[in-house]
Amino acid sequence: MALQLTFGEASATGPRQENQDAIRVVTPAPALAVSKGYLFALADGVSQCADGGLAARATLQALALDYYSTPETWAVAQSLDRLLVAHNRWLQANGGGQPLLTTLTALVLRGRRFTLAHVGDCRAYRWLDGQLERISEDHVWEQPGMQHVLKRAMGLDQHLMVDYLDGELRQGESFLLVSDGVWATLGDAGIQRILHDEADPAAACRALVSAAHLAGSQDNASALQVRIEGLPESALADTLAQLEHWPLPPKLREGQDFEGWQVEGVFAESRQSLVYRVRDSQARPWLLKTLPLSRADEPQAGPALLQEEWFLRRVAGRYSPEIHPLPRRQHLYYVQREYAGKTLADQLRQAGPLGLPQWLEIATRLVKALGMLHRRNILHRDIKPENLLWSDDGELRVLDFGLAYCPGLSRDEPGSLPGTPSYIAPEAFAGSAPDVRQDLYAAGVTLYHLLTGHYPYGEIEAFQHPRFGNPTAASRYRPDLPSWIDESLNRAVSAAPAQRYETAEEWLLVLEQGERQALSSRPRPLLEREPLKVWRSVALLALLLNLVLLILLLK
Repeated sequence: MALQLTFGEASATGPRQENQDAIRVVTPAPALAVSKGYLFALADGVSQCADGGLAARATLQALALDYYSTPETWAVAQSLDRLLVAHNRWLQANGGGQPLLTTLTALVLRGRRFTLAHVGDCRAYRWLDGQLERISEDHVWEQPGMQHVLKRAMGLDQHLMVDYLDGELRQGESFLLVSDGVWATLGDAGIQRILHDEADPAAACRALVSAAHLAGSQDNASALQVRIEGLPESALADTLAQLEHWPLPPKLREGQDFEGWQVEGVFAESRQSLVYRVRDSQARPWLLKTLPLSRADEPQAGPALLQEEWFLRRVAGRYSPEIHPLPRRQHLYYVQREYAGKTLADQLRQAGPLGLPQWLEIATRLVKALGMLHRRNILHRDIKPENLLWSDDGELRVLDFGLAYCPGLSRDEPGSLPGTPSYIAPEAFAGSAPDVRQDLYAAGVTLYHLLTGHYPYGEIEAFQHPRFGNPTAASRYRPDLPSWIDESLNRAVSAAPAQRYETAEEWLLVLEQGERQALSSRPRPLLEREPLKVWRSVALLALLLNLVLLILLLK
């Protein structure tokens, strides 16, 4: 079951000439509602600024459009903060010399959780079983006579500070957003009486606005109420709604037609997964990934496979395999494009450590690929040469998202240590939560191994409890390494997370600058450095040669 809501809204100008309050409700298509949630927002433009009404409306417009454009794997608060900081700069730059100011209280309901973003003096309440709880703070000065003067608002300061609150939804509760034109006049007690008398959210909002103006409010008055009628079973319940209707495929045979796919045979098989090589109706090669029948009764195996597919769809691009849309799927599996090429592990086994030019190209592409993943809030957690495909089309593709992790979405079993031991960051052995620097560490070990054929701390076996000191410098195995590459790898595989690169972009900058410096530091040819001396020497040599020939002829 999806999240079930009932909501209502009301806004009135009152004795003022213009209504500078704004309300926005976004109820997206079901798939987007599952991944991004429902949005309810109230803004109160500040009348003393250039155009408070414009500030309020523009803020809600930007919020409604930009929030649903952020990656689906970002946490709600992360998405809201990115776009609000950007819009704050827009408000400061577009007031024609005067500030464009507005308050904002926004509520996102997704799955079984809510996220509140709040700045200014509108208020947010929770209402359940006759109890009214205020969950926002008024950002006003507390000195006498200044209780209506904002100390925080959209457009007020260059550095925007937004309050965020995240929590579990409760069946039957309501959230109420009201402008100060309502709460400053009615107070919490007056609001509570009206909510008690009016069960319908739309009727309650109209009653709140009307009561505020009848009680003497001189401001615009607005109210927005949403009630939780039904909760989904879990945050991923809608995403995985089809899981219970999809059995595992039977054992597939070569030449068999399965749901429109021509089966060519088993590509790879392990205890965790089963991959078949298949072709579509146009004979294009694909890989069909499912679970072995031995895992049919594992409750988390099916959701994990579909989450892996979901991650791959969210990172679609040049650094990951193409995923087929599968409009007629009737079993539990997903299909990704098969690309001709070799994994970097195969290349290392067949040809030995990489030469510097090829290594630099691969290093740059790998770090770019990780940057793309991390910007979408996804950690791969199993970066190693076996999972990196150097395709015949010249692209480097990251494979196998079976251990991928999205903070706020994925869950790990207590004590689990996903990944391949030699590539797992030291802090992960100590139980630290997954983060970006662990992926970058794995990339550092991968690039070190491709360059030297060794590991910076030696090979680590499963169930081993390794100790990490100082890594062996890559230049010990490759004396031809430029010093900047040696230093870059030492930093990437440092045992201390704080000493590593903070982001993929930081590492990429070092790679690009180091390569440019290396090229610029190569000695130029003598002809380029001293052309006059070279040509004088050539002329003198030619003259001497002619004299020798002349003497020989005269003899």
